[in-house]
Amino acid sequence: MSVVRLENISYRRGDREILSGISWTIGRGQHWALLGANGAGKTTLLKILTGYEWVSEGEVQVLDRTFGGCNIPELRKRIGWVSSALEHDVPTRDTAVEVVASGIEASLGLYRDFTPQEFDRARAAMGLLGCADAAGQPYGTLSQGEKQRILIARALVNRPSLLILDEPCAGLDPAARESFLRDLGRLARAADAPSLILVTHHIEEIGPWISHVLVLRNGRLLTVGPKDDVLTSEVLSEAFGAPCVVARNGDRYHLQMKAQHAER
Repeated sequence: MSVVRLENISYRRGDREILSGISWTIGRGQHWALLGANGAGKTTLLKILTGYEWVSEGEVQVLDRTFGGCNIPELRKRIGWVSSALEHDVPTRDTAVEVVASGIEASLGLYRDFTPQEFDRARAAMGLLGCADAAGQPYGTLSQGEKQRILIARALVNRPSLLILDEPCAGLDPAARESFLRDLGRLARAADAPSLILVTHHIEEIGPWISHVLVLRNGRLLTVGPKDDVLTSEVLSEAFGAPCVVARNGDRYHLQMKAQHAER
């Protein structure tokens, strides 16, 4: 059984081809990283997975539902999507637990009365991310790292089968980033964890819990496969359009751009 299955999809906007010939299968229990330079097509691919964009060609199947023959709004309740861009739309006066509870209705803000049991669900999701102590604090007063944990807890409150993390470390300082990545690793290793897709520009954020990587370049699939086969100097030099060196230290990867001498 697969969590995601894309069969030779393409996406066009007017005369412009944004994605072309993408095939991708995510098996149950797998956690992936999605890499690519700005403009490579990562955001468009995420919108296709969540049913906010429709492919021009090919077949999309997510959580055993084939797009074109399923209820997309209902399917979205089984998919968590966390992006730093969401932060600007969260009501800053809402408490952290209210923000998390809003995920039950996939809304930003509370537009109905929630039951004590629903708030208990929200606190339980916060407990998974180690942020339950912030339940009563206004969202706007939280640190960047706390806000990211709250947004992930909001995505988890419906117990999704697929969790998409779109550059979740953006804005975190190095210490906060490492603490956040440790929490992600603990979440990914839980027996009932959803399949995760981590979108990032920084291979340093790809922890040992990620098994596979897909790399996009100019809207096309550059390479896809097990992490150790994909995270190479050759692949990432091509992906980012500049020479770089990939090094490994234990179970973490690091990327360094090669110095390029100016022409005389």
